[in-house]
Amino acid sequence: MSTFTIFLILIIFVAFLLVVVIMVQNPKGGGLSSSFGGGGTQQLGGVKKTTDFLDKSTWTLATLLLALILLSNIPIMSDTAPATDVFDEGAIENTIPVDPNAGNTTEDPAD
Repeated sequence: MSTFTIFLILIIFVAFLLVVVIMVQNPKGGGLSSSFGGGGTQQLGGVKKTTDFLDKSTWTLATLLLALILLSNIPIMSDTAPATDVFDEGAIENTIPVDPNAGNTTEDPAD
């Protein structure tokens, strides 16, 4: 498995987690904490405010996603040839075979 494939799997997983965390939040500020009977002020499992956890996890996942996307360019850049080789005219002329009779549609006069 290539390094880029590993980065791609991690990016998809983090993006899925980010979508889940965002969907759990309530746009009016209640979110997951209000569904457990508290307005965000009661303790649940030692956490004072679930909205704080969801807010921090959203920012953490978004930062991680951005970092993974930027880091995924490293294997791409190391696998490809430099851009100067692509635009070298000598390389293009040497790699494309030219048939001298390709444009000739007339019959040979010797026939």
